[in-house]
Amino acid sequence: MPVDEARVRRAIGDVRDPSLRRSLAETGLLADLAVHDDALTVGIAAPESPWRQWPELTRRIKAAAAGAGIDPERVEVLGRPMNDDEVEVLYRVLKGPQAAHENAGQAGHGHAAGPSTSAPFMEPDAKTRVLGISSGKGGVGKSSVTVNLAISLTKLGHEVAILDADVYGFSVPKMLGITDDPIAIERDLMIPPVAHDVACISMDYFVPEDKALIWRGPMLHKALEEFLNNVYWGEPDYLLFDMPPGTGDVALSMAQYLPRAEMYVVTTPQAAAQRVAKKSAQMARDPKINLSLAGIIENMSWFTGDDGKRYELFGSGGGQSLADDLGVPLIGQIPLVPELREGGDIGVPVTIADPSSEASLAFEGIAKWVEGHGPRRIVPKGLKLI
Repeated sequence: MPVDEARVRRAIGDVRDPSLRRSLAETGLLADLAVHDDALTVGIAAPESPWRQWPELTRRIKAAAAGAGIDPERVEVLGRPMNDDEVEVLYRVLKGPQAAHENAGQAGHGHAAGPSTSAPFMEPDAKTRVLGISSGKGGVGKSSVTVNLAISLTKLGHEVAILDADVYGFSVPKMLGITDDPIAIERDLMIPPVAHDVACISMDYFVPEDKALIWRGPMLHKALEEFLNNVYWGEPDYLLFDMPPGTGDVALSMAQYLPRAEMYVVTTPQAAAQRVAKKSAQMARDPKINLSLAGIIENMSWFTGDDGKRYELFGSGGGQSLADDLGVPLIGQIPLVPELREGGDIGVPVTIADPSSEASLAFEGIAKWVEGHGPRRIVPKGLKLI
C-alpha cells in the first residue's frame, strides 16, 4: 500500500519541538520533507547548530512517521542552521503576538495603567497557573521542592516551567542538570533551556561562577521584568516561581507583575523554622502584596532508618501548626532522604532517579493536590504569549 504523503506531512508537521514546545510546521523548523520509495527524508532548520534537542526531536519525528505508516528505520533526519530570513520568521512567530500587544498599548486604547512592563494586562482565559514557592529562611529545601514538584507535575501530563527568582542563591539549573545557556533569538528574545521536560530561566546563566551578585532592589525588579517579557515561555500549565527566602524586593516585584499567583510556603518541622516561615506567609497576606496563600509544604519531616523506623530529626508538628495558625492546609510532608540531596548535586532529581522512593511519592501527592485544588489563576497576557 503506497504511503499517503499528505498524511506523513501532517504528522511530521505536528511534531512538537522539545525546546520551543510548538510544532515544527508552526515554527518553521520543518524546512524540507520528501517521501520516496516508502522512505522519508526530513530536513530541519534550527536556530543553532547542533540543535540541543536533536536526539529527542529525531525520536519524535521517527515515532510520528511510524504512526503515518513509514518504517522508522527508513527515516532520515537532516539538520542545518537557520538562515537570517528563517530566524526572523521564527522570531515573529514566537514574539509576534507580544509585539502586536505592545504596539496596541503604545497606541493607547484606554487600558488602565499597570506595572512598568510592556504587557501588564490580565487575560481572563489564561490557562497558566503561577505557583510562588517561598520560605522564611534559607536551608529548608525550597529549591529542591520547586524542582521536584515541577517534575511531578510534568508526570501528570502538564507543561511546566520554572523561573528561578532566587537571585542570590540560584541553584535550579544545577539541580535540573542544565548545562546549556538560553538561546538568543534576534534582539530581545530568549528560549530557556529544558531538562526533564521542565523549562527554566535563571540568573545562573548570566553571572560568572566566581562572581557575587551585588544588586539593589531596582536592579532585581528590572531582571524580573526582563525574565517575564523577554523569555519565550509558551503557554505552560504551571509556572513555578522559586522565590528568595524572606520578604524582600523580589516578593514585592512578584506581587506587582503576578498579582494572582498562588503562594506555597516551605518549612521544616521545628518550631523555630515555623516562626520564621510565618513571616513569609504574613508577607503574602500583607495589603501591599495581597497574594493568595494556598498551603504549607513541610520538608525534612522524618528520616527512615535501616531498621524501618521513622526518626523525626528536626522535631515534629511545625508544618501542621503553621498551617493551622494561618488557616490553610498542610498539603504534604517530604521525608529527609539522601537521594534528594544527591539528586540536586548531580542534576538528576530524586523524582527522576527513584520514582518509587518515599520522597518521590510525597512529591507526587503534593502535585496531585495542586492539580486538584485552588482557583484557576490568571497571569499577565505577555507571560502567556511569549
